[in-house]
Amino acid sequence: MAEDKNVKNQRETENEQLSLNDDRRVRVLSPGALVVKRFFRNRLAVVGLVMLASMFIFSFIGGLIMPYGQAEQFYTYTYLDKEYVGVTRNNDLRYAAAEGQEFGALLQSQFLLALGKGNTEYTYKDVDYHYLAEGTDFYSIWSGNEILAIAYKDIVSAADGMADPPFAVKYEALKLYSNDETGAFTAAGASYTLDADGNILQGGEEIGYISRFVVQSKEAGVVVSRDFKERLEEALEDDITEFVYTGEDGEEHTYKVSYDASFQVWSVMQETETYVWDQYAQPSAAHPLGTDGNGMDMLVRLMYGGRVSLVIGFIVVVIETVIGIIMGGIAGYFGKWVDNIIMRIVDVFYCIPSTPIIIILGATMDNMQMDPQLRMLYLMLLLGFLGWPGVARMVRGQILSLREQEFMTATEACGISVSHRIFKHLIPNVIPQLIVICTMGLGSVILTEATLSFLGLGVKFPFASWGNIISDVNNSFVMTNYWFIWIPAGLCLLITVLGFNFVGDGLRDAFDPKMKR
Repeated sequence: MAEDKNVKNQRETENEQLSLNDDRRVRVLSPGALVVKRFFRNRLAVVGLVMLASMFIFSFIGGLIMPYGQAEQFYTYTYLDKEYVGVTRNNDLRYAAAEGQEFGALLQSQFLLALGKGNTEYTYKDVDYHYLAEGTDFYSIWSGNEILAIAYKDIVSAADGMADPPFAVKYEALKLYSNDETGAFTAAGASYTLDADGNILQGGEEIGYISRFVVQSKEAGVVVSRDFKERLEEALEDDITEFVYTGEDGEEHTYKVSYDASFQVWSVMQETETYVWDQYAQPSAAHPLGTDGNGMDMLVRLMYGGRVSLVIGFIVVVIETVIGIIMGGIAGYFGKWVDNIIMRIVDVFYCIPSTPIIIILGATMDNMQMDPQLRMLYLMLLLGFLGWPGVARMVRGQILSLREQEFMTATEACGISVSHRIFKHLIPNVIPQLIVICTMGLGSVILTEATLSFLGLGVKFPFASWGNIISDVNNSFVMTNYWFIWIPAGLCLLITVLGFNFVGDGLRDAFDPKMKR
């Protein structure tokens, strides 16, 4: 019987240990441990925590692992069309004065006036002039028996490496060319030859050529060779829009010719291999998410952009919380006229049009060309300064309900100072609600920063943020053709904001003492 009694007592003891109810187990847990336990029972909150942890690791650790910097640019060789020369067909009379003579704008206008009227002779300032039609679109202007100048549309140019032909050579050569003649001629005591291609030769060496086309280089220091001009003229006469030419340096280039009818100008583009930014490169092993419009690695920009967005979010929330706690704590504790004044200040802040103010300040900082890092600091201060009224109202409401409770009467009886009553006894009781508000407010701040950066009012180059990365979708071509520029940044924003909201909901439920377990 004694043995049965011992066995029975042992079983009752074991049953008593195994049948501990929830109330007894809860008594063992501290308030903090209870909050943690309730939080981790919420699966959505745990998912949000995992999402946030992933974003923090991606942003703060990923940037340390990657070998590139956030502003490091990459270059590549590619073929680009650059404007090489501009070509016009001369349809206006040009003038060349004889040696020792002047034929300025006034004399030119008098000549044109007489030519338009069909008068071969005219007088200007008591001096008689006359002109001779030497050939097609070629005239010589005389004063008595002395030639003053020539007027022409076909242009005499110096050959490569040669000096400009003298006036007498131009005159004799144009006289032959304008009459579709070729052959030998004498000018200034020397013998020359004009061939069928309009080339002027002296002793078998080309010293100049005649052409109606004017070729002007678009790059400083570039001399267009005679051979290229001839090849270009052939292309224009045959209406060829693209041709290949090998220069004197042995390099072969492709040239594309386009005609602007409004200006009557041919534009010649040269296809050259150029060392440029590796813009909008497709994803590859070197750049898993490609590169952006500045030739920077998109994955690295996302990492540093997340770092900036998260830091801005936390700093803004800290500023809001500190100001809100101070103002709300004072208003809630003292009440009466102090509460009335602070609440009117809160009402004024609620009425401030924050978006226009940010736009004005953004434009001002752009005009001042402010340093991007200093601009980011001002952005955080501005957002924090405009966002504290919500926190202040919440703190005030909680303190109004707490200040009349017994523990506050005890602090007053013990002679504890007012500042200690507020910040050592009242504010700690508001911390759970503050944590929930701040956690959910972080997502809102990050979205605000992204919106401002998207509009060009937030973080500026070379610093990256998810907002200014997405701003590339202002270009419809980028939006439709380069998904890797903006979709990853949008996903990072979505995951981060959802994570903060899930964690905020989980904390709110965990801090709620009436939460069903």
